[in-house]
Amino acid sequence: MSELFSLAGRVALVTGASGGLGRHIGRVLHAAGAAVVLAARRPDSVAAEAEALGDRAMAVALDVTDAASIAAALDAVEARFGPCDLLVNNAGIAATKPFLDHAEDDWDRVMDVDLRGAFVMAQAAAKRMVAAGKDGAIVNIASILGLRVIPGVAGYAAAKAGLIHLTRQMAVELARHRIRVNALAPGYIATDINRDFFASDAGQALLKRIPQRRLGTVDDLTGPLLLLASRAGAHMTGSVVTVDGGHSVNSL
Repeated sequence: MSELFSLAGRVALVTGASGGLGRHIGRVLHAAGAAVVLAARRPDSVAAEAEALGDRAMAVALDVTDAASIAAALDAVEARFGPCDLLVNNAGIAATKPFLDHAEDDWDRVMDVDLRGAFVMAQAAAKRMVAAGKDGAIVNIASILGLRVIPGVAGYAAAKAGLIHLTRQMAVELARHRIRVNALAPGYIATDINRDFFASDAGQALLKRIPQRRLGTVDDLTGPLLLLASRAGAHMTGSVVTVDGGHSVNSL
């Protein structure tokens, strides 16, 4: 059974690897046997993590909004490990403001990273997978806010909804090249950033709308991530795997 989830021999690149989720994704893929590339705009922010993982890991500079930066990063990966055949599009930002105060610059900045960046990154990686004749997998990190909405994050919600539909489009077009494309849509994940909010009355009220009555943890994403990245999910493409404690299906 463990062979189904093994990533031995795979070369994985994780964008947005300097954040807590990105670091966790890198560790999971590495533990499953992949050579892992931790990509961030500031490579020094992930250098220590890559060094701790050992010989099968490296840090690279990567700005998903810059095609030249993407090309340079993929060149560096190929020089060290060979062609990337597993991409996790994790880079993302948000602007939290009421809709009426959401400036065009806020919208453009979020779309540039969360949607356009995922498209440009995936296209560049997929072209190289096709050229190398390799089977591949792309996992786009979406959000339940691509499926439902909350106030204050118009650009983020729209970008994640677009990313989910882009995932399906890519899946249809890349299947003939033996490249699977799926999305992972987390709900609310406990982090240092949101701990104070979820301790507040507003945060506790939101928790009551989650059927499991708890926040998710990065560990809750480990199994679903490996399913989409490995041979265990060989017949899955264009899927959106939601990990949110039932939040997105609860109408209460």
